[in-house]
Amino acid sequence: MSENFQTDLLIIGSGPAGYTAGVYASRAMLEPILVQGIQPGGQLTITTDVENWPGDTMVLGPDLMTRMEEHARSIGVNVIQDHIVEVDLKNKPFRAKGDSGNIFTSKALILATGAQAKWLGLPSEDYFKGHGVSACATCDGFFFRGQEVVVVGGGNTAVEEALFLTKFASKVTLIHRRDELRADRILQQRLFENEKIVPLWNHVLVEITGENDPKSVTGLVIRNTQDGSMKTLCCSGVFIAIGHTPSSELFVDNLETREGGYIVTEPGTTRTSIPGVFAAGDLVDSTYRQAVTSAGMGCMAALDAVKFLAEAD
Repeated sequence: MSENFQTDLLIIGSGPAGYTAGVYASRAMLEPILVQGIQPGGQLTITTDVENWPGDTMVLGPDLMTRMEEHARSIGVNVIQDHIVEVDLKNKPFRAKGDSGNIFTSKALILATGAQAKWLGLPSEDYFKGHGVSACATCDGFFFRGQEVVVVGGGNTAVEEALFLTKFASKVTLIHRRDELRADRILQQRLFENEKIVPLWNHVLVEITGENDPKSVTGLVIRNTQDGSMKTLCCSGVFIAIGHTPSSELFVDNLETREGGYIVTEPGTTRTSIPGVFAAGDLVDSTYRQAVTSAGMGCMAALDAVKFLAEAD
């Protein structure tokens, strides 16, 4: 049975940005409601070892998000399992509708719905996610020290990932479906000058191969886009670097966005183009995309919301 929820502050999203916003808002006695979304915990729930979260030498991604949820709940955040499918940002109070039929109204709103990496859609890609297949070199590159890895893509993201991976990997093969890159010229120059990187032109990834116990990547099958020939490559890791898509589809008709669908915020704040609506994390950030930066923005969003609500009274 659907319910109606009213709150001063509604938080949509349950990654590091959402949970952190909830903690700070609860400490400010706002009694916030946080709606978790279709993937509670966000992208970290499909990450295995996390070694760049301050205070933890190593923590599993799902465990970290469980801890963050427990922290938020313990401090008074009303965490609700639902997925927002409609929002009304044109009228006050703001109104959101969940997939369950629940209706949420609030005086202020924090959007922390994150972003999703673009994937190729291969069954083997999905099978090995978190076990040799990644979409974040800065998150997982360390685990491939001294090993051969592959990066798939041809834009800035792919080149930046490949360059970063040379800090750890013995060899980085960059697979691109065309015979030239789309990346900025300065990035291309750095890539071509790096002896660890080997571009492989006019090829697409067909299948990722590996072991089941323990689950791990051992190689891949690629196809030549010009003559259709197939061949195999040995590698320990595959990084899919064809971009990210912010989960902003519910908001783009009402809020100012920039290229790629990222929500625009005022410099130095989390304020969006609508007063009382704030945005944080990967929904805004196309540059850093780290758990710790998302958490920081979640803190900022909560403090911005606290100030907005105080001034509105």
